[in-house]
Parts: sequence; structure tokens; C-alpha cells
Amino acid sequence: MKRLHVHVSVEDLAQSIRFYSTLFAAEPTVTKPDYAKWMLDDPRVNFAISAGRVGEKGIEHLGIQVESEEELTEVYARLKAADRPVLEEGATTCCYAKSQKSWIADPQGVVWETFHTTAEAVNYGVGPELNRLVSDNAGEGACCAPDLQPKPAVACCG
Repeated sequence: MKRLHVHVSVEDLAQSIRFYSTLFAAEPTVTKPDYAKWMLDDPRVNFAISAGRVGEKGIEHLGIQVESEEELTEVYARLKAADRPVLEEGATTCCYAKSQKSWIADPQGVVWETFHTTAEAVNYGVGPELNRLVSDNAGEGACCAPDLQPKPAVACCG
């Protein structure tokens, strides 16, 4: 069974934990000094927040979390069929978890993560610089990051 993943970057972690705990009527399942996660069954969602990261506050990315390698293979096939560049990150440690993951950006630049978590981790870890997934020009040092910039719309009606 798949689970929707939403990750929001917040300014004040403690204030946001209080807000979302009240909204979801549940305490986080994971709490770290810079991170919190709710694994909810109603609605079925992996909802995470983090503070202290570089970048704008708000929705950082959306994702689909799977529970097996078979489901991950199925979702990866859909990514490849979506006619968009895919960043295949593979095995990684991020958000206090060890996972297999890939990334894609939709035509508007909304970043999506697909992943299978295999274990917990003691540190936050690192992930790809998400801004590079949708930037026009990632700059020097970004030679290995795919260009996931939205394709320009084609005027169809003159």
C-alpha cells in the first residue's frame, strides 16, 4: 500500500509541532531537534516538517512512499513513463531514514519524491539540492544534476 508524503519547511519547529499535533489529533511518530514526522493512517499520509534548512518556507516537496521493492519498481516505471527527467538517487540517508529514492519535477516545477524506507538513521543525512531540480541554470558544480526544469507551454489556440 502506498502512502502520500508531504514535507513542509517551517520557521518555528516547536510552534509547528503544536499546530500539526492539534490538527491531526496525534503526536509526531518521530521528533528530532530540527525535524518531526507524523505517520498517519487517517488520512494515510507521511507528513514531515523541518526547520533550519536553506530555502523558502512552505511545501518543500511531495512524495509517494511505498512499502516494498515491488511497489517501488512499479512507481519508478511510472516516473520513467512521465516524459520528464528523473533523478535516480538510489540508496541514501535523509530525514533520519535509510531509503531507496528517485525524484522528478512536474511541468510546473513541483518536486516529487518516490521512496522505500528500509531503516531508521541516527542523523538527518543529506539529499539532493531540490532547487537544482527545477532551476533554469543550476550553476557551476551542478554537472551531475539532471535538468528537471518545466518544459515551456506550447500555445495551441493562437
